[in-house]
Amino acid sequence: MGTPGDNFRVVAGRYRLEARLGRGGMGIVWRATDQLLGRQVAVKEIAQDDSLSEEEARRQRDRTLREARAVAQLRHPHIIVVHDVVEQDEQPYIVMELLDGGSLADRISTRGPVDAAEAARIGVALLGALRTAHAAGVLHRDIKPANVLLGTASDEADSERVVLTDFGIAQVVGATTLTESGAFVGSPEYTAPERMSGLGTGPASDLWSLGALLCTILSGESPFRRDSLGGILHAVVFDEIRPPDEARPLLPVVRGLLERDPERRLEAAEAERMLRAFLDTGRTPARASASTSASGRTPKLTSRRTAKPAPGYTPTQRDVPRGQSVPSPSTPVPSPTPAATAEQPPRRSTRGVLVAALLVAAMAGAGVSAAALLLRGDGDGGVAKGASPVSSAPLTSTSAGTSPSPSRTPSATPSATARTPNTPTAPSGYRLAHDPDGFSLAVPEDFVRVPQGERIFYMSPGETFRLGIKMSDPETGGPLAVMKSAAAKGADTNPGYHDGKVTDTTHYGHPAALWEFSWNGFSTAEGPRHTYDMCWEEGGRMYDVWVSAPVGKVREAKEYFDVALDTFARA
Repeated sequence: MGTPGDNFRVVAGRYRLEARLGRGGMGIVWRATDQLLGRQVAVKEIAQDDSLSEEEARRQRDRTLREARAVAQLRHPHIIVVHDVVEQDEQPYIVMELLDGGSLADRISTRGPVDAAEAARIGVALLGALRTAHAAGVLHRDIKPANVLLGTASDEADSERVVLTDFGIAQVVGATTLTESGAFVGSPEYTAPERMSGLGTGPASDLWSLGALLCTILSGESPFRRDSLGGILHAVVFDEIRPPDEARPLLPVVRGLLERDPERRLEAAEAERMLRAFLDTGRTPARASASTSASGRTPKLTSRRTAKPAPGYTPTQRDVPRGQSVPSPSTPVPSPTPAATAEQPPRRSTRGVLVAALLVAAMAGAGVSAAALLLRGDGDGGVAKGASPVSSAPLTSTSAGTSPSPSRTPSATPSATARTPNTPTAPSGYRLAHDPDGFSLAVPEDFVRVPQGERIFYMSPGETFRLGIKMSDPETGGPLAVMKSAAAKGADTNPGYHDGKVTDTTHYGHPAALWEFSWNGFSTAEGPRHTYDMCWEEGGRMYDVWVSAPVGKVREAKEYFDVALDTFARA
């Protein structure tokens, strides 16, 4: 908390800004005094984008004021009270009630996770707030622990009060987004997959965020937390969803809220009924009307894709470890298991990778997308003549000098789905390389083609990432035999080779194998590396695509690998 200075700034001739309470992406929050009514208030000074033209800035101010006034009309005991919306010197300010209790995030940070009963109480309060907002056509779009306040006023009732605040990026249904400037807004760990996938937002998106919040306050960490933005996007849209053990008492609610398909997601009224039942009985009932699959069974929570492939795309087995099969685009992806052998993660469409790339570029302000592919060269990968291939293993979490944890490898389900002709296009941050050797694929814009005999490489500056491609005649035993042979020679071609794994799979119905391993790199300066390699037979030819990268950049590399496989096409 800031310290009041001698010279206070007065806004709109009435609100004296006395101390800065905090700062976020949407602006600065001040402790202030309403000099007209003689009461303490909180004033949010909305941040302005200096890069906007004068006309764009004016439109943004108008949207801010219009939608903030809509939020001010909301009346609910668990929604922050907005007293006033003012403008001074073309700067918008939102005047709100002042609560000194701190946020739910502060509580978790200082006192640890809450128990199931407290989580249920908080959930009921927030569901009531959201139902009121949604009925008024207002979407919050940034539900997270930091935006939930716990009142600590002198009276006992207020000390128990749960308050949803910071509607700073709220959206009025049918209106232009409050913070619309071409950038994504929100907190990735709590953002619904349909928003990540560019499929729009609605009340169900806020309910997904509440599900993630419940997991966080019960365990102390969001189930979608990863060590990079790209990793978070992947976790939200594609990875297995594993609610923490602490969420078990409320699991039917958590699972219902974290349903990837918004049409199947638990509705607010039903979620509130279930949480109230838990508070009354100590047991959470099953949802009254769970959506069911064609088989009549409720689909599993994990790995359901909501984004459809972009026109002209056919998803490929980029995420599938060698030795695993690829689900058809129309078949729900099976739930992952912890096992690391012969398992297949849910495949993503190129549209999904494109969306992740666009989001990262928008959110991080970077010129490259989140998708990054692991490359293999001599010693890095490629099944030809002693080179070790890299598998298209699932996205895994790693730290420097360690191989990815097998616990994140999802399960495989065989599929005979054949690849259909497609006309791939490059995601944001990529270019479609039409290689003179008779194939095409999307590679990052700064990757350079480097032919090496039978292999073609596309390398990043400094060769940090090495993407390799090789085409050859089929060999006896098929891809699995070729990859196993290469793995047996892994120590000869890859210094310090370890944790190698070859799995049998299919690639759109074609025989395939995936090889994943770690090694020490070609020099001390280069350092430990990790490689993914996919080999398959198609149309009387054998294809091999691999990516190699430093172990500390496995997530980025895996995304490069995924995009390469997703867009690979024969000439």
